[in-house]
Amino acid sequence: MVDPDKIRSLVEMMSEFDLTEINLRDGEEEIRLTRPGPESHPVVSGTGPAGPVMLPAPASAPPPPAPVEAAPPAAIPASAPADNLNAIKSPMVGTLYLASDPSTPPFVSVGSRVTPTTVVCIIEAMKVFNEIQADVSGTIVEILVNNEDPVEFGQPMFMVKPD
Repeated sequence: MVDPDKIRSLVEMMSEFDLTEINLRDGEEEIRLTRPGPESHPVVSGTGPAGPVMLPAPASAPPPPAPVEAAPPAAIPASAPADNLNAIKSPMVGTLYLASDPSTPPFVSVGSRVTPTTVVCIIEAMKVFNEIQADVSGTIVEILVNNEDPVEFGQPMFMVKPD
């Protein structure tokens, strides 16, 4: 099994020295970290006794927001012009949960009023559950993701009509 602390230190080294690739082989274990560009996120791949592994690399601090294309106009309700909406985007790669557990209602639904501190979902990354806040004020007009969907960094998850 790949040691998470080893991966963290390699990712930190990549950031510190602005490296785009690291290859490490230790016996049967092989780790390859790549980062294609300055706004990309490292990816860990390797082989070990259990076979090939590919995971998003852990980040020591949240990366700066990267420009992301907005959702296609067809995904936005006709009642709200696209230029009038704010997207709540995923700040990390992980698995999205719309509720704190399966037996509770979702944090928000279409029509919910949110403030910048309203928790809208949880994203699990590397076995850590991160509460995601709206960071905007307004009303949820569309939910672009489903419970337990994998999400990417910068992916729009909710559309909010500002107040």
